[in-house]
Amino acid sequence: MPVDWSPLVDFLRRHDRPLLMTHIRPDADGLGSQLALRAALLTLGKKPRVVIASKLPPRYEFLDPGRRLVEEFRLPGEPFRDCDCVVVLDTGTWNQLGDFGDYLKASPVPRAVVDHHRTQDDLGGLQCVDISAESTGRLAHEIIRSLGVSPSPEMANDLFMAVATDTGWFRHPNATPATFALAAELVAAGAKPSDLYEKLYEAASLARMKLTGVAIDRLRLRASGRVAYTEILMTDYAATGAVPGDTEDLISYPRSIDGVDVALTFIEQPGGGTKISFRSRAVDVSKLAERFGGGGHKLASGARVDRPLPAVRDEVLAAAEAALVTG
Repeated sequence: MPVDWSPLVDFLRRHDRPLLMTHIRPDADGLGSQLALRAALLTLGKKPRVVIASKLPPRYEFLDPGRRLVEEFRLPGEPFRDCDCVVVLDTGTWNQLGDFGDYLKASPVPRAVVDHHRTQDDLGGLQCVDISAESTGRLAHEIIRSLGVSPSPEMANDLFMAVATDTGWFRHPNATPATFALAAELVAAGAKPSDLYEKLYEAASLARMKLTGVAIDRLRLRASGRVAYTEILMTDYAATGAVPGDTEDLISYPRSIDGVDVALTFIEQPGGGTKISFRSRAVDVSKLAERFGGGGHKLASGARVDRPLPAVRDEVLAAAEAALVTG
């Protein structure tokens, strides 16, 4: 359902130093939305800060080559005490905020959530959620327009990146006629799709390609070929020279296998925890992810479990096979 942006517009106009946050392991939708909103707020005389609660993945370093725009949050968070409000973009759950979640829980600072995922916690403050939106980039565009700002070429480029990547470059079912209309508007405003595509998908490091090879080599099928999965271990990073941010998009390989209804990746985390990505063509994997403390969209979700990968993998695979039976 479309969002009434007037409360958020009033919120942003009343605060001068907003902290713009997205989920840990940020993707192009979250980062693009942050950067575009930052640029818009600067035109209004605000002093916004773009902050992430984990490392900036190597594939997105081109967005901030001098590291002047994207700041990394670390507890106790003293450098950010002067921010007078928080806007969380592209997530509405505590477990997706990493250490920043603990900081926010203890802070009296006003906050707002802008998101398009079905799974939501109560983070306090304004909640601006539209699960019909294909991306948070669309919502950021609506906010910018509601603020009375016309997107600059810089904003348009960031927003196009957000929309294009969260629709699989317009391949996924969430790409609607309205998506293409927005894309056309952003290109007319200065977005450069060819340049973005090359930087996002045709500039991988050798280390990332080697890690992709490991993931492909470990592909396995279950449930008569209806479930596909792969996994990445902590030792794989040293063996390939890759970093955790290089695991983004690995889920596309099990999902691409013919006949697969549920695709999964299991990624070992420091300390023994496990990150799980869920994808499907028909099964509501958001409900599956919620069983493991995560959530997201019906056909694309994620979770993080503080248990070793082998035990989590077996439990999730069993749940996925059961979900195929129940629908």
